Amino acid sequence: MSTPETYDISCVVVCGTDAAALRATVRSVLDQTLAATEAVLVTTGADTEAASLAAGDPHRIRLVHAGAERPACVLRDLGLAAARGRYVMVAAPGERFERHACRNLFEAGRRTDADLVAGRRDKAPAWHKELHARSRVVEDVAHAPELVTRDSLSAGFCVRRGALGELSGAGQAPFGVRAALAARRIALVPNLITTGCAPADPVRDLPRAADAQRGTLRLLHADADGALRAARESAFLTDHVVPCVRAFLPLGPDERRAAADALAGSLDGLVAPDALRALPPVERIGVRLLADGDADGVQAAAYALDRPGTVVSPLVRTGNGRIRWSAEHADDDTFDLTELGYQYRQFTDLSLLNRVTHCLRQGAVLAVEGRLVVPLGLLDHWPALAARLDLSVRGGRAHTLSVPVTDVRQVDGGVVWRAELPLTGALRPRGIGDRVWDPRLVLTVDGVPVTTGLLADKAAVPTRATALPARPLLTRLTADTWQPYVTAGHHLAICLLPRRRAARTAQAALHYVTHFRPARKLKPVLRALSRKREALHSQRVKLRVYRRVLSRLPVSKGLVVFESHMGRCYGDSPRAVHEELLARRARVRCVWSYATSSAGFPDGARLVRRWSWRYLWALARAEWWVDNQGFPHALDKPRHTTYLQTWHGSAYKRMGFDEARLRTRNAPEREKLRRAVGRFDHFMVRSEHDVRTLARAYGVPEERLLRAGYPRNDRLVEARARDEREGRFPRPALATELGIPDHRTVVLYAPTFRGVPKGGRSVQLPLDVREFARRFGDTHVLLVRAHYMEAASLPVTPPGTVVDVSGHHDVSELLVLADVLITDYSSIMFDYALLDRPLVHFAPDLDAYAADRGTYFDLRTRAAGPVVETQEELLRTLDGLKEADGDWQAARRAFAADFGAYDGGGAARAAADLIQWTKG
Repeated sequence: MSTPETYDISCVVVCGTDAAALRATVRSVLDQTLAATEAVLVTTGADTEAASLAAGDPHRIRLVHAGAERPACVLRDLGLAAARGRYVMVAAPGERFERHACRNLFEAGRRTDADLVAGRRDKAPAWHKELHARSRVVEDVAHAPELVTRDSLSAGFCVRRGALGELSGAGQAPFGVRAALAARRIALVPNLITTGCAPADPVRDLPRAADAQRGTLRLLHADADGALRAARESAFLTDHVVPCVRAFLPLGPDERRAAADALAGSLDGLVAPDALRALPPVERIGVRLLADGDADGVQAAAYALDRPGTVVSPLVRTGNGRIRWSAEHADDDTFDLTELGYQYRQFTDLSLLNRVTHCLRQGAVLAVEGRLVVPLGLLDHWPALAARLDLSVRGGRAHTLSVPVTDVRQVDGGVVWRAELPLTGALRPRGIGDRVWDPRLVLTVDGVPVTTGLLADKAAVPTRATALPARPLLTRLTADTWQPYVTAGHHLAICLLPRRRAARTAQAALHYVTHFRPARKLKPVLRALSRKREALHSQRVKLRVYRRVLSRLPVSKGLVVFESHMGRCYGDSPRAVHEELLARRARVRCVWSYATSSAGFPDGARLVRRWSWRYLWALARAEWWVDNQGFPHALDKPRHTTYLQTWHGSAYKRMGFDEARLRTRNAPEREKLRRAVGRFDHFMVRSEHDVRTLARAYGVPEERLLRAGYPRNDRLVEARARDEREGRFPRPALATELGIPDHRTVVLYAPTFRGVPKGGRSVQLPLDVREFARRFGDTHVLLVRAHYMEAASLPVTPPGTVVDVSGHHDVSELLVLADVLITDYSSIMFDYALLDRPLVHFAPDLDAYAADRGTYFDLRTRAAGPVVETQEELLRTLDGLKEADGDWQAARRAFAADFGAYDGGGAARAAADLIQWTKG
């Protein structure tokens, strides 16, 4: 039995009104594997539950009676003063400790002699997980600023009792912040400490967070350089106020007006101008509207945050061309939205807020009224508007009912409309499988339809006053009532329901038929059959059938299977070889694989989906495999098949078995790569650099090397010869397709892939394309080509200044079009050098990348163009590129000679000759 002198940790709990939550917290304290723990329960009156708990274990549970009701911080301090453990913790009722939490904290504190020890809590944000990614000790809170700038210490930490004397007199400042600022040493551990914290309610919690913010800012007033205070001000807006803005979306008119009035006072003096300006535009405006108490404006901002890109207010253009939230806020920079680029879009390209203002049954129809936001006065001079309301079954089926909107007109920066839906007489659903219908307003402008969803408050769609009789085709026994309602996504929808006794009885009978014992017995059988069917199409089964059956089938003479970048596109060297065979009318049958979409492949091409049965059949019987990256490693090459590997680029970073990450893998993983590479019969290289790097790193023997260059680069060699003969104009047809005028300089930006393959993930590019458009938009066009494993995230810019060409299948066509290439250390630099055109290396992270991946040479000493590390330096380089390019011409030609010695323009012919000769 523990005595007062031997408690290791005391946990202080201020009792509330939830007895079950208090029991859960106390039980988690008593169940700790660190036995020397106690619970200190602070009560303000006759708390029977707390008294019962203390009576059950008087040695480890003690009561502290505070008498009259007092502020929570005072009650907490009373409990801390009564604690007897070496370390103390604070917990809220309902908060539960992981079973080893106290032991992990106490051992860390004893080992490090820390005044404060903190661990992880469940359901924490990413920044909190990163803070506790590893065990460490900090002696200056500036080395772990989140401890005071964010709510890192809201739970899951303990403080040495001897340090409590330094924590008094801080008012409403959070206990964790006080402790972190007073501690001389802080230990952070990666262990999970607390679970079961109450779910956040941003609207309800904001006043409490605001009080804590004021107390914390008073503590940080003496911050030497103001960095912690500024970070705290910014984090308060991001972590508390912006989520509160988002929470306004589902609130009804009365709720949001009451909340806005209450919260505006809470935020008085807490919205720091610098922190506000640092927020993204819509977040910034939402915070400002909340501070101003504008309830409807906050909800509109919440809708824009929930659906990025949606215009939710009647934007106006100021005299200097800036775009502001509304005419009311035209003179306030806080409400500036210029950077979102709405001024560059046509009305028909905009997503607009359409709010339902009225929805009631009128006789046999449902009358729906709404207001559509129109920004920038785009329809001010439009003489007449036409609109309709389309009602469609949820799930993507075609529209079933279209109702003309008879009353549609412009009023005060918007369009108001009214439609009557004759649901009972005009809409005849089946009654089964078409229960939910979504209305959409379609406004026709200049012959182009603009479709918008209908945002609705529950207050605008009263349940009892909107129901209408329904007449399903399968009789009213399936359903008999149309019921409008507001969806979880806050849009108006209409549901088909059984309301009358006959329909309810029929639904109950149907439920019984599908759920009584024979049906219950049949469902597992059907599920088992479905699982077996799925198993037959699983990759494991396909692989087994391929190895045991398909790979033993006889060869299909003349069958060539092509694949580019694992089926993602029709391009690169496999395309060049394919087109050469077609031009020769070679007696071969070509099949192309595709991964997800067949878009972009030529008409008439024979296509097979990657890993489909047809794909495996084609690979098993093919005479030739041709690709640039690697057919699936698990698929063995049949004995009758010849594998031509064209590869996808010369190497700057270390590849294959030279890569450190591969060397650290286990033996089976390395052996899997050796088997995959061992399938290559011919490996195309473009220089002796490839021989020394790629061929050696992958273990490709000398006799399998094909020194002919890359087929994809034949186009570049031909383009350079044409430039020397005829000049650069006329440009390729692709310029017309992209809408690029002849007087614009075409700059291609093509950065490399930096992470772990996650197909199609959106990335933030190092280059600020908006700034590029501002500086060079009148004279240049920027083509952005993201890596095929990623997707570019581009802001809106003036039309014709920035074009996303990431989806274009063949990068060689883009290289021929480009006047300048901006890249980093991507292998595209080796190809573009063949054109002898300006090239700039923009690599802010060059040193970090080289240290992480390892490289075969120093880019700065052998580059084909300037190597810059900052955006301003890049823009200055582009500005003076024409005058300075002559200084780089010799280096560029030497670069092309070193890394493209075998690129003479005949690589595709060499590959086609090989295929035809072997076949012959």
